[in-house]
Amino acid sequence: MKKNISNWLAVGAASLFLFSACTGVKHNTLTPEEEAEGWQLLFDGKTMNGWKDYNGTSLTQPWHAVDGCLQAKGSGSDGSGYIVTEKQYENFELSWDWKLTKGGNSGMIYHVVERPQFKTPYVTGPEYQLLDVPNFQGELEDWQKLGVDYAMHLPDQSKMKVNPYGEWNNSKIVFDNGHVEHWLNGEKILEFEAWTDDWHKRKNSGKWANAPEYGLAKKGVICLQDHGDPASFRNIKIKELPRKAGKEIDLFNGVDLAGWEAYGTEKWYVKDGLLVCKSGPDKKYGYLATRDYYDDFDLTLEFKQEADGNSGVFIRSFVEKDVKVNGWQVEVAPKNHDTGGIYESYGRGWLVQIPDEKENILKEGDWNTMRIKVQGNNVQTWLNGQEMVNINDEKIGAGQGRIALQIHDGGGIKVLWRNIKVKTL
Repeated sequence: MKKNISNWLAVGAASLFLFSACTGVKHNTLTPEEEAEGWQLLFDGKTMNGWKDYNGTSLTQPWHAVDGCLQAKGSGSDGSGYIVTEKQYENFELSWDWKLTKGGNSGMIYHVVERPQFKTPYVTGPEYQLLDVPNFQGELEDWQKLGVDYAMHLPDQSKMKVNPYGEWNNSKIVFDNGHVEHWLNGEKILEFEAWTDDWHKRKNSGKWANAPEYGLAKKGVICLQDHGDPASFRNIKIKELPRKAGKEIDLFNGVDLAGWEAYGTEKWYVKDGLLVCKSGPDKKYGYLATRDYYDDFDLTLEFKQEADGNSGVFIRSFVEKDVKVNGWQVEVAPKNHDTGGIYESYGRGWLVQIPDEKENILKEGDWNTMRIKVQGNNVQTWLNGQEMVNINDEKIGAGQGRIALQIHDGGGIKVLWRNIKVKTL
């Protein structure tokens, strides 16, 4: 009991120190020049407006606004204590002031995806680690220390100029269409490119090897972490940067499965320059998913059905445990089974089935060309040059994720694919 009381008093004293230290100079404002450049405040200095629980609709987590600071009360944990912006952000400069208590631990996480399947923000969003390293109680790996891209990239220690706990520091993240920078007190300490071969190698060989969707999202909410230590933030501001669209990508090189990740025990291989999907002995669902996310895009591909051609192309999808791809499927199936229609893999089932008179557009035993255009809420599909579906759906509009090819369960399926090309919009 005495130990619990002393711990409570220590946390209370630390919190009071932070609370009292936030007064003084006027903060949480933008200069006319910043406003002209497009900067926006994420904290008004007075309220928690614009923030909510991760995966929630309101604010119940241990945070509050006091004396011009956005403060973590220090009662969070690895599984709780996260708050996120109500708005999503894609490309940006994000700047903030922060102050920790002795040995304090917190973080700024971005591109966070909110879905019930993701219990914590960090399994999807990269983190700029905030930590009082000299006074932290416990062993630390280098990839856990201040300024790191958590468990991925390390900062240049020679450029680290850190004010001690109880004093203010400033950090900045730049995310510009995959180019990432970490700044600390006016110095660039870290720089890397997201979604390169090197990036994916780091992702798949370390802490995130069992977090298939980590870091793939190109947009998401911004998250602050209460990791069990009081922490203060102020002058949290962001400037959005434009998306660079119009990139054309060959998703299949005709040689190997580079750029793809297979899930399940079904067969995916390359033969004679063609991508082959074939049922395996388990006769279960199988998927071949792009390793990167594609949200707004124009996709063309060719397919030829051999044996049972029950397959599909998933859009804005993500991988769940137990080999399940969650998203929307553009159907690829034998005649009279709605090739080009759209099926939701959870919840609503068929969103659009094609008219009966369009079933003859599919060429059995021959090559077919499919085009899928996804932009915002709108999805259009074409089969052999003829429009099959044109749908607007808010749930699809809110989604993001991978492109994935499917093998249906039941066995006996074989489909050939070629000329898989995508243009970002």
